[in-house]
Amino acid sequence: MSRVGRVKQWLGLLARLVTGGVWIGAGLVKLPDPAISVQAVRAYQLLPSSVVPTVGQLLPAVEIVVGLALVAGILTRGAAVVSAVLLVAFIVGIASVWARGITIDCGCFGGGGFDPDAASRYPWEIARDVGLLLLSALLVALPRTRWAVDDLLFRRTPAPEGS
Repeated sequence: MSRVGRVKQWLGLLARLVTGGVWIGAGLVKLPDPAISVQAVRAYQLLPSSVVPTVGQLLPAVEIVVGLALVAGILTRGAAVVSAVLLVAFIVGIASVWARGITIDCGCFGGGGFDPDAASRYPWEIARDVGLLLLSALLVALPRTRWAVDDLLFRRTPAPEGS
């Protein structure tokens, strides 16, 4: 493997661990108290009230599953696509409340609901999510990384000689 190929694999591992670790942390913080997660989703005022409880209760589990898949390197490209879609939704959500003058805790790592000081954090929350989105996009483009279960499950076999 070339030096560039090795660097890409190490960068991919770093992207997997950082992004996956953030997802696991975010999901684990919210998992014990689903009502707070539902409250955080409701505070954005973006979804119909009938789907808010389902989204709020499922989101922590989805975050944990995506995080575990990324950290382990299982179905990396698919997990990275789900990660990217979630991050785009979160970026849109935060930008939306910011534009509408709503001041809420993003609920990213627990909490949620009204927060009078939230607007000053919106640029940083968006920047964080854009950074994680870029890492997810890297993993979509380069899903083969160091120490990934995918390497065991989907081994590339060399083509037979003469073919």
